[in-house]
Amino acid sequence: MCGAPASAESTRCDHCGARLATVACPSCFGTIFIGAKFCSHCGARADRAETAPETPLSCPRCRVEMRGVTVGGAVLVECGRCGGIWADAESFDRICADREQQAAVLGAATELSAPGPAQAAETVRYVPCPRCAKLMNRVNFAHCSKVVVDVCKAHGTWFDKDELRRIVEFIRAGGMELARSRQLEEIEDRKRALEAAQAALDQQARLGSSGTSLDDWHVGLSSAASTLAKLFGR
Repeated sequence: MCGAPASAESTRCDHCGARLATVACPSCFGTIFIGAKFCSHCGARADRAETAPETPLSCPRCRVEMRGVTVGGAVLVECGRCGGIWADAESFDRICADREQQAAVLGAATELSAPGPAQAAETVRYVPCPRCAKLMNRVNFAHCSKVVVDVCKAHGTWFDKDELRRIVEFIRAGGMELARSRQLEEIEDRKRALEAAQAALDQQARLGSSGTSLDDWHVGLSSAASTLAKLFGR
């Protein structure tokens, strides 16, 4: 539009404000340069149609009105200024389920990526839900994806630029299966710790009934209580 230089990561021209890129990949939800026919991230054909949202929503970061978009079969709401995406709970659940099914059929295409280089610490700012205006919770998706998103349990999830694409990559790399395995391991660890604590209490009960000193009884109870406190993180 104006000939000014622009970064490959920019969604808008810093000089004239013209839109440069937008979410248009129905496969990975990557940001694509406007006019491109294929996704630069995964090679899928671009498929995007703008729609009018049923209820006007404002971007929780920019405070500007967002536009409705249909990317493939997913109905989303996008901020044209910062590139953020709002997905209601039903749409996001469908995206996750579809990508996990693809991963199961095709197999994980890539290994889970290693943590990226450390970034300078920045102030965490909680943002309001576009629908109810209540501050959303910041959640590490699947507890191990290293993608922290803003979630309103009642209405949906807010993704800053490229966060939805990173989550899709995580799912396709087998991340959900990894998350479930880790959760099962944690449950088993807690179960074993609970059984050990119960065994300690039972042992002390038997010692107490056999005439063991009160001091030994208290020591045994303190040990079991310490085990339970560690188990439940208190």
